[in-house]
Amino acid sequence: MTRLLLSTLAICAVVTMIRGADERPRPAPNRPTEPKAKAVSIAKGVAFLDAVSADWTANRKCATCHTNVAYLIARPSLGVKTNADEANVRAFFEKSATNWERGGKGDEPKNTSDVVVIAASLAIHDAGSTGKLHPTTRKALDHMWKLQAKDGAWDWEKCEWPPVEHDDYFGAVLAALGVGMAPEGYAKTEKAKAGLVKLRGYLAKTAPPTLHHRAWLLWASKNLDGLMTADEQKKTIAALVALQKPDGGWSLPSLGDWKGFDGRTNDAKAGSDGYGTGLVVTILRKAGVKKDAPAVVKGVAWLKANQRESGRWFTQSLNTNRAHYISHAGTAFALLAIKESE
Repeated sequence: MTRLLLSTLAICAVVTMIRGADERPRPAPNRPTEPKAKAVSIAKGVAFLDAVSADWTANRKCATCHTNVAYLIARPSLGVKTNADEANVRAFFEKSATNWERGGKGDEPKNTSDVVVIAASLAIHDAGSTGKLHPTTRKALDHMWKLQAKDGAWDWEKCEWPPVEHDDYFGAVLAALGVGMAPEGYAKTEKAKAGLVKLRGYLAKTAPPTLHHRAWLLWASKNLDGLMTADEQKKTIAALVALQKPDGGWSLPSLGDWKGFDGRTNDAKAGSDGYGTGLVVTILRKAGVKKDAPAVVKGVAWLKANQRESGRWFTQSLNTNRAHYISHAGTAFALLAIKESE
């Protein structure tokens, strides 16, 4: 399906983003007690994602892996026509990257994490939407290399909020995924070559600290060579499949030895959740596991049986019991997993 080039909507997007935050009711909190939907609905799931991502972008004015980053990664592949919400989020990311290049006072990124998440998100969104590398995306990726550390990674946001705002490794593997998926052979450009040598070196000498990060590396390795051997890919797939629960799902706590922000003990035996199941099924499919493989079939069945009435898939936060924002990313990957397995 041919999609609109989102940057053509940028003028109305900024206006809508400002106005829409006041006109649209705020999304309801992520609650573990929310009833399950009677039947799975891709449209309802996308509507939920649109709402929470547009709301987060307009009111928080930042890019976060647990909401609008996962949204831009998944949204173009969900089979639902682009709308003003998607354009608003995209426009915010593009505006941030444009401001860096302008270089005026107050235009600099807050930290290097912002540059990586925005550049990678724009690149993956380009790949899923137009299939062409937008000029702003190219500038964002080029800017990313300027901030790369000597060891090949980036100084990532370390808020002690696992699984993503936690360590430098995740930033490195997200950058690798973004560069690998960037259209028009960006990874082979002169701007990218030196940085990729350092990035590959970092990922080669630094073991993934968790299976969660190793799974992301598997995804990246399918788009960028030199990250994993074929044997390492097979072993990672086997390790993920081995963690599938009897009900067909996966849980985020089982993918790492996490220590939550509030000091809670990680419950590796916790029940299946939207993020764990959606992410693993998505990556299994991206890694070439067939859609009729038992692990994929059971995983998709769990997802179809566990959507909530609001359209989201709930995931318990690893960190606090306040907001469970990881449910937003969980919903993005749950929808992507279902679409990848059709």
